[in-house]
Amino acid sequence: MGKVTGFLEIERHDRKYAPVPERVKSYHEFVIPLSEKDTRDQAARCMNCGIPYCHGTGSVAPGTPGCPVNNQIPDFNDLVYQGNWEEASRNLHSTNNFPEFTGRICPAPCEASCTLNIDDNPVTIKTIECAIVDRAWDNGWVKPEVPSTRTGKKVAVVGSGPAGMACAQQLARAGHDVHLFEKYAKAGGLLRYGIPDFKMEKHVIDRRVAQMEAEGVTFHYGIHVGGSGQGTIDPRELLNQYDALALTGGAEAARDLPIPGRDLAGIHFAMDFLPQQNRRVSEEPLGSAPDILAGGKHVVVIGGGDTGSDCIGTSFRQGALSVTQLEIMPAPPEHENKGLTWPNWPLKMRTSSSQAEGAKREFAVLTEKFSGSDGKVAKLHCVQVDDKFKPIPGSEFELEAQMVLLAMGFVHPVHEGLLKTLGVDLDPRGNVRANTADYQTSRPNVFSAGDMRRGQSLVVWAIREGRLCARAIDQFLMGTTNLPR
Repeated sequence: MGKVTGFLEIERHDRKYAPVPERVKSYHEFVIPLSEKDTRDQAARCMNCGIPYCHGTGSVAPGTPGCPVNNQIPDFNDLVYQGNWEEASRNLHSTNNFPEFTGRICPAPCEASCTLNIDDNPVTIKTIECAIVDRAWDNGWVKPEVPSTRTGKKVAVVGSGPAGMACAQQLARAGHDVHLFEKYAKAGGLLRYGIPDFKMEKHVIDRRVAQMEAEGVTFHYGIHVGGSGQGTIDPRELLNQYDALALTGGAEAARDLPIPGRDLAGIHFAMDFLPQQNRRVSEEPLGSAPDILAGGKHVVVIGGGDTGSDCIGTSFRQGALSVTQLEIMPAPPEHENKGLTWPNWPLKMRTSSSQAEGAKREFAVLTEKFSGSDGKVAKLHCVQVDDKFKPIPGSEFELEAQMVLLAMGFVHPVHEGLLKTLGVDLDPRGNVRANTADYQTSRPNVFSAGDMRRGQSLVVWAIREGRLCARAIDQFLMGTTNLPR
């Protein structure tokens, strides 16, 4: 549990960022790691609390305290404090297939539920997690885990985001012949094509893919299961060729803003904008799509979440003149009421690293229409709204914009193609219907996990669901399973 009196003797000290003028010049990661001594000191702050909410109940449901993958946080904190980094890595990987992903991009609900967060000084769990796994890679401790026996069963996984990768890796380690189908040129899903390189460089994904290939996972790129035209495959063929099928394709149907002027040029979905820049960085061809670039433009981002922040940081790096972010929700409080919220995830004002690079943020704003000239967007016509999202008379205003990015989230997975062809049932929200007991869809040998099943969510939840889906498939195929939860 770290040092018994560590939390009394050592102040919280977290990773810093490179200065804004420096970091916006490139797409490299800009988080400055702590030294080994500082990291061990921070791990020493983990106290011997009676109920460690940080890893205890996060798997129950979103909003409940703790880590969704049930990382054994007090244990690995103590191992780091003792200097036993290799055992800390083994412990961390026992619950999380990809801690280098979550160590970079997870919002860290574990820290919100830390007992020391009662006075706003939680243990720097995310920083320690990232330090453990990065040290493990640097020292060659992360090796392929090749199964000793093969089951003779074949499983197809559709979608290579974090849920699909976790599911495929666990199934391969159980001895199954796993084939992972990805419609794009490389694996990773939103990790690859949505999250900018300045938050997570893509070599971090590539080394995991290499590990998975060594463990027996076969990746099929450029194959759109359920699509039309060249490079597609009928999902019913997969049902005939494989003993089980896992649907882990994500929630890709973006929420639109159908208001007057929506058809003007210069208004784009975030997920048309962000993947282009990621492909430029990795020198991957853009195809026939026209360039979407923010350089020299006043940019407005509609949507206040993580995707909106990614649009802000990317726009500044492309040379935007200004970036304004609009959020229809009212501004949250600067500080939460600990007595009401702890150990749950609190609603409070948070400023992302991208927002801190110079974005202007407007809350409780509704965009009523776009206007422009020569077919191009030039202005947004907005109004302030009340707590019922009703326009407030007399609060109308206009914003100049030569580019608008819609980052209002995703409503559900794409229904056309894969899902309609398979005929799996959907839930009332339009996601694939499958419960968390067996992750089985309405077709007995078809399973689903991640955003395709639960709706848009966190990478850490996708990893958890991928792991549990693999366990359910192993149980279905073999009648028993030794895969961990």
